[in-house]
Amino acid sequence: MSDRDLMDQEEIHSKVLRAGRRTYFFDVRSTKAGDYYLTITESKKFTHDDGTFHYKKHKIYLYKEDFTAFKENVEEMMDFIINEKGEEVISERHQKDFKKEEKIIKEDGQEQETSAPDSFTDVSFDDI
Repeated sequence: MSDRDLMDQEEIHSKVLRAGRRTYFFDVRSTKAGDYYLTITESKKFTHDDGTFHYKKHKIYLYKEDFTAFKENVEEMMDFIINEKGEEVISERHQKDFKKEEKIIKEDGQEQETSAPDSFTDVSFDDI
């Protein structure tokens, strides 16, 4: 049996959740004994300065004997967060008036933080 056939045999059911730069994969797989378990994979895209990119992946293997405790802990933590902070996202990046801070190095070597401009000036390259 080829590696691909073995891989197809062990993947039973999959679901994908895209969340910004992160993607979560939920995969039901089969053990050698024929039982099922869950893998949760977080994949995050990182872009380099030259435009190339790579993905970092983190995987959790969750077996049936841990489902109840895992679910209870996740629900408890999510309830705690919602009760403490509400459902509204309060990250700066999600604010309607968020302006990305940029650092400028002045001639004297000092750093100065500035906000990105609210709008762009339309420039015709024919004028240059």
